[in-house]
Amino acid sequence: MNDSIRLFDTHCHFDFEPFRQHFSDELEAAKNQGVEKILIPSIGMKNWAEIQRLSIQHDEISYALGFHPYFLNDYLIEDIDELERELQVSTTKCVAIGECGLDFAIDIDPQQQEAFFIRQIQLANLMKLPLILHCRKAHNRMIQLLKKHRPEKGGVLHGFSGSYQQAMNFVALGFYIGVGGVITYPRANKTRQAIACLPLTSLVLETDAPDMPINGCQGRANHPKNVINIFDELVLIRKETEQTVASQVWENSHSLFAMCE
Repeated sequence: MNDSIRLFDTHCHFDFEPFRQHFSDELEAAKNQGVEKILIPSIGMKNWAEIQRLSIQHDEISYALGFHPYFLNDYLIEDIDELERELQVSTTKCVAIGECGLDFAIDIDPQQQEAFFIRQIQLANLMKLPLILHCRKAHNRMIQLLKKHRPEKGGVLHGFSGSYQQAMNFVALGFYIGVGGVITYPRANKTRQAIACLPLTSLVLETDAPDMPINGCQGRANHPKNVINIFDELVLIRKETEQTVASQVWENSHSLFAMCE
């Protein structure tokens, strides 16, 4: 790898198992692969304190606060008020709201999901923060809600898998596209073709570790160090130089979260 390549994993659940027992080793392994910054999204109130603690202890780590659709049965809509209070007193290392969104592949009431999502869009506008979106089997409905409620600071569609047109629908609304391990699978033709054709200015990298293992590592935990494998595949897919892709994606990641490079 070119030593001048700087990488930002914009979506890593670094507070999850299996990282807790070997956190320092995992962070060092990521750094050795050029990963200079990592963002930890939250899943709900139960992990807010832990990701905030990690961000205080490690300069490389920033975080987002929000309610993931998977875990909404653990919460009431009134808990959004606690999110607002937490955001009011959070440090500058809280750079987004999320992970939030819609997942119509799970057994959680879609109306409940939409209520939480809309409130988080409203909070994002109040706090002038971008959103980290989770979207599965819900692209059309999410686009409808985003058009209606208009997040002013945009955000990122995390873990993108889909067509060029689906991605461009989000780009048109001011969102970046999170490029993850999906592109390392040769059979993921639609997603790979979409990523090849999207504006480079709309892309950021992510692992979603410990989820979304890269090709060849199925059934095993993913790691933030693997963002280099996703980067390498992105360079191949786009037929652009390492430096061109790396510098633009690095810039995109900082623009997305309004962070200094």
